[in-house]
Amino acid sequence: MADQQAPPAGPDLSKGITPSEFAGETLLGHVGDDEVLLVRSGSEIFAIGAHCSHYHGPLAEGLVTGQDIRCPWHHACFDLRTGEATRAPALSPIAVWKVDQQDGRILVGEKREQPKPRVKPRVKGATDAPGRIVIVGGGAAGFAAAEMLRRQDYRGSIVMLSNEAAAPVDRPNLSKDYLAGSAPEDWLPLRPDDFYAEAKIDLRLKTEVTSIDTNARHVVTAGGETFSYDRLLLATGAEPVRLPIPGADQPHVHVLRSLADSRAIIALADGARRAVVIGASFIGLEAAASLRARNVEVHVVGLEQRPMERVLGPELGDFVRALHEEHGVNFHLGDTVTAISGKRAMLKSGTAIEADIVVVGVGVRPRLGLAEQAGLAIDRGVTVNAYLETSVPGIYAAGDIARWPDPHSLETIRVEHWVVAERQGQTAARNMLGQREPFHAVPFFWSQHYDVPINYVGHAEKWDEITVDGDIAGRDCLLQYKSRGRVLAVASIYRDVASLEAELAMEKARSP
Repeated sequence: MADQQAPPAGPDLSKGITPSEFAGETLLGHVGDDEVLLVRSGSEIFAIGAHCSHYHGPLAEGLVTGQDIRCPWHHACFDLRTGEATRAPALSPIAVWKVDQQDGRILVGEKREQPKPRVKPRVKGATDAPGRIVIVGGGAAGFAAAEMLRRQDYRGSIVMLSNEAAAPVDRPNLSKDYLAGSAPEDWLPLRPDDFYAEAKIDLRLKTEVTSIDTNARHVVTAGGETFSYDRLLLATGAEPVRLPIPGADQPHVHVLRSLADSRAIIALADGARRAVVIGASFIGLEAAASLRARNVEVHVVGLEQRPMERVLGPELGDFVRALHEEHGVNFHLGDTVTAISGKRAMLKSGTAIEADIVVVGVGVRPRLGLAEQAGLAIDRGVTVNAYLETSVPGIYAAGDIARWPDPHSLETIRVEHWVVAERQGQTAARNMLGQREPFHAVPFFWSQHYDVPINYVGHAEKWDEITVDGDIAGRDCLLQYKSRGRVLAVASIYRDVASLEAELAMEKARSP
């Protein structure tokens, strides 16, 4: 007998419930086959789709903040009135239903037509809306900017110049579920191919921009084409560090940044017996977990004494190592690969490891050449102000290349996180339209290792104290990274609401 789909959870909200049945802030129910979440915010009650449009996270386990609700998994945010995804990583809206209160019952009626996104006005004194916007880069920041421009009802020209071979994809998946074989490739595109034509976004793939003329206000590509702009967004991202060692150019040696890289590693993993991952970084260890899911023996070689200690500290670093060892990963820490001779990786310690696949995950470098050529201010990244505008008016920067004044750490920082890049792209888009919105989002990233997610909010390059609430080994904990008693960042495992509350507290400029 074929498996029958489980009935929707909770009460049938179309038949109504009594106020006593809705005593808390949220209630999961259904209307027909649709799972619907009732949400109470102050004196108002809303009915929305129960799952985040990003990775289907359960919004019932999230955090209500005024007129918004935040996803517990990756901190996307939705407007309770309209369903609009107001903050990345979610880009698509969720459904909303009409709510009535009749005869002492709360009733959820028909699904509302999705309202148009809220368009923010230009601030007084802002220059006229630009007629031509050029975006250089096809990653998180570039795509999020283009999508937001159209969401903000921008009617002018958008040209998006990407040196990638594929249209914008969900890059975090390349080292996580897709590489592990648990996510199909059709999950990867951020939007279907026909989106760009329908949205009138002129996406040019395999296009390298070689120069910017800031006086003539145009960019030039390697093919000799010239594109004029009124506003320009640089979102050139970062490129993987490649090891300058003998044998690193062999066909079984790969970095992991693009869809092509992930595809190549997957092809090699089919039938492979052993892999060497160089670098005990987030990318390196996510790749290790994904290859173990494909039953490939994995050896991780890293200079550090503990995985991820520089970001997560010693205790969480030890936990990550133990977790990978539980799944059969072999570590060679305090060591490095000096050469790859055929399929043999030669370590500085004298060890030799035969490997069918070598994945290099030793970090990335921001792609600053174009900004330097244009004469933009550079300080270990492209210097931008609170509005993400560079030292040249009309040129903005977002994503891995941008160094911005962070109001939380009180420093200028550059962060290589997917969610930060998307949120900066969205903010840059609004500012290119004259809305003058400071970028003040708290940095957030997540890392997945087997069935254990690690969420991290804030930014702490240095700390003098780490406090641990809960049990790291028990996979139920929240760590605070402090400097002089001030919380700079919070990492957590299965403390989703606490992570959201820490993010909100940082936004309100007070310690969690």
